[in-house]
Amino acid sequence: MSTDASSAETPRTSAATRPARLTAAAALVAAQGLVVAGLGIAMLVMLLTGRHADDTVQALTGAATVLALSVLPLAAARGLWLLRRWSRGPAMIVQLMAVPAGWQMAQNGGVWLAGGAAIALTALAVLVCVLSPTATRALGIGPSEPRDV
Repeated sequence: MSTDASSAETPRTSAATRPARLTAAAALVAAQGLVVAGLGIAMLVMLLTGRHADDTVQALTGAATVLALSVLPLAAARGLWLLRRWSRGPAMIVQLMAVPAGWQMAQNGGVWLAGGAAIALTALAVLVCVLSPTATRALGIGPSEPRDV
Protein backbone atom coordinates (compact mmCIF):
# COMPACT_ATOMS: atom_id res chain seq x y z
CA MET A 1 0.00 0.00 0.00
CA SER A 2 1.36 3.40 -0.97
CA THR A 3 1.95 6.15 1.60
CA ASP A 4 1.63 8.94 -0.98
CA ALA A 5 -1.94 9.80 0.10
CA SER A 6 -1.06 9.94 3.78
CA SER A 7 2.10 11.96 3.17
CA ALA A 8 0.08 14.55 1.26
CA GLU A 9 -1.98 15.12 4.41
CA THR A 10 0.93 15.58 6.82
CA PRO A 11 2.26 19.07 7.49
CA ARG A 12 5.53 20.05 5.84
CA THR A 13 7.07 21.31 9.05
CA SER A 14 6.24 21.08 12.73
CA ALA A 15 4.55 23.84 14.72
CA ALA A 16 7.94 24.63 16.23
CA THR A 17 9.31 25.51 12.80
CA ARG A 18 6.16 27.23 11.49
CA PRO A 19 7.09 30.81 10.59
CA ALA A 20 5.62 33.37 12.97
CA ARG A 21 4.13 35.28 10.05
CA LEU A 22 2.28 32.19 8.89
CA THR A 23 0.98 31.58 12.40
CA ALA A 24 -0.19 35.21 12.57
CA ALA A 25 -1.86 34.93 9.16
CA ALA A 26 -3.69 31.77 10.20
CA ALA A 27 -4.92 33.44 13.39
CA LEU A 28 -6.07 36.59 11.60
CA VAL A 29 -7.87 34.69 8.85
CA ALA A 30 -9.55 32.48 11.47
CA ALA A 31 -10.68 35.59 13.33
CA GLN A 32 -12.12 37.00 10.11
CA GLY A 33 -13.99 33.77 9.45
CA LEU A 34 -15.36 33.68 12.99
CA VAL A 35 -16.57 37.27 12.74
CA VAL A 36 -18.37 36.52 9.48
CA ALA A 37 -19.88 33.33 10.95
CA GLY A 38 -20.97 35.29 14.02
CA LEU A 39 -22.67 37.83 11.79
CA GLY A 40 -24.53 35.03 9.99
CA ILE A 41 -25.63 33.50 13.27
CA ALA A 42 -26.77 36.91 14.53
CA MET A 43 -28.80 37.35 11.36
CA LEU A 44 -30.45 33.95 11.96
CA VAL A 45 -31.21 34.83 15.58
CA MET A 46 -32.74 38.13 14.51
CA LEU A 47 -34.88 36.26 12.00
CA LEU A 48 -36.01 33.64 14.53
CA THR A 49 -36.85 36.24 17.17
CA GLY A 50 -38.82 38.31 14.67
CA ARG A 51 -36.64 41.39 14.99
CA HIS A 52 -35.92 41.39 11.27
CA ALA A 53 -39.18 40.18 9.72
CA ASP A 54 -39.62 42.58 6.79
CA ASP A 55 -39.05 39.79 4.29
CA THR A 56 -38.45 36.35 5.80
CA VAL A 57 -37.14 34.75 2.61
CA GLN A 58 -34.70 37.58 1.99
CA ALA A 59 -33.49 37.51 5.61
CA LEU A 60 -33.00 33.74 5.53
CA THR A 61 -31.17 33.94 2.21
CA GLY A 62 -28.92 36.68 3.56
CA ALA A 63 -28.09 34.72 6.71
CA ALA A 64 -27.39 31.54 4.73
CA THR A 65 -25.17 33.47 2.32
CA VAL A 66 -23.15 35.07 5.11
CA LEU A 67 -22.72 31.69 6.83
CA ALA A 68 -21.59 30.14 3.54
CA LEU A 69 -19.10 32.98 3.04
CA SER A 70 -17.53 32.21 6.42
CA VAL A 71 -16.45 28.77 5.22
CA LEU A 72 -13.69 30.04 2.90
CA PRO A 73 -11.66 32.00 5.47
CA LEU A 74 -12.13 29.28 8.10
CA ALA A 75 -10.91 26.59 5.70
CA ALA A 76 -8.01 28.78 4.59
CA ALA A 77 -7.04 29.47 8.21
CA ARG A 78 -7.00 25.75 9.00
CA GLY A 79 -4.92 25.10 5.90
CA LEU A 80 -2.43 27.82 6.81
CA TRP A 81 -2.16 26.47 10.35
CA LEU A 82 -1.50 22.95 9.01
CA LEU A 83 0.93 24.34 6.39
CA ARG A 84 -1.13 23.19 3.43
CA ARG A 85 0.02 24.56 0.10
CA TRP A 86 -3.52 25.08 -1.26
CA SER A 87 -4.50 27.42 1.60
CA ARG A 88 -2.55 30.45 0.43
CA GLY A 89 -4.80 31.08 -2.59
CA PRO A 90 -8.11 31.17 -0.69
CA ALA A 91 -6.53 33.25 2.07
CA MET A 92 -5.32 35.79 -0.48
CA ILE A 93 -8.69 35.89 -2.27
CA VAL A 94 -10.46 36.71 0.99
CA GLN A 95 -7.99 39.49 1.72
CA LEU A 96 -8.19 40.95 -1.77
CA MET A 97 -11.96 41.22 -1.31
CA ALA A 98 -11.63 42.62 2.22
CA VAL A 99 -9.32 45.54 1.35
CA PRO A 100 -11.79 47.39 -0.91
CA ALA A 101 -14.70 46.50 1.39
CA GLY A 102 -12.83 48.00 4.34
CA TRP A 103 -11.88 51.06 2.32
CA GLN A 104 -15.49 51.59 1.27
CA MET A 105 -16.69 51.26 4.87
CA ALA A 106 -14.08 53.74 6.07
CA GLN A 107 -15.37 56.34 3.60
CA ASN A 108 -18.59 56.63 5.67
CA GLY A 109 -16.80 58.02 8.74
CA GLY A 110 -17.74 57.58 12.38
CA VAL A 111 -17.83 54.04 13.69
CA TRP A 112 -17.69 52.83 10.07
CA LEU A 113 -14.26 54.42 9.79
CA ALA A 114 -12.92 52.31 12.65
CA GLY A 115 -14.50 49.10 11.35
CA GLY A 116 -13.37 49.72 7.79
CA ALA A 117 -9.84 50.58 8.87
CA ALA A 118 -9.67 47.41 10.98
CA ILE A 119 -10.84 45.25 8.07
CA ALA A 120 -8.48 46.84 5.54
CA LEU A 121 -5.44 46.84 7.84
CA THR A 122 -6.03 43.24 8.91
CA ALA A 123 -6.33 42.19 5.28
CA LEU A 124 -3.11 43.98 4.36
CA ALA A 125 -1.32 42.36 7.31
CA VAL A 126 -2.44 38.90 6.19
CA LEU A 127 -1.29 39.58 2.63
CA VAL A 128 2.14 40.65 3.86
CA CYS A 129 2.36 37.53 6.03
CA VAL A 130 1.35 34.98 3.39
CA LEU A 131 3.53 36.56 0.73
CA SER A 132 6.66 36.59 2.89
CA PRO A 133 9.47 34.33 1.66
CA THR A 134 9.53 32.30 4.88
CA ALA A 135 5.79 31.57 4.63
CA THR A 136 6.14 30.72 0.96
CA ARG A 137 8.93 28.25 1.71
CA ALA A 138 7.04 26.71 4.63
CA LEU A 139 4.03 26.12 2.37
CA GLY A 140 6.26 24.57 -0.29
CA ILE A 141 5.46 27.19 -2.91
CA GLY A 142 8.06 28.15 -5.46
CA PRO A 143 11.21 26.43 -6.64
CA SER A 144 12.52 23.73 -4.36
CA GLU A 145 16.10 24.14 -5.46
CA PRO A 146 18.09 27.34 -5.83
CA ARG A 147 18.41 28.60 -9.38
CA ASP A 148 21.77 28.99 -11.07
CA VAL A 149 22.50 32.65 -11.57
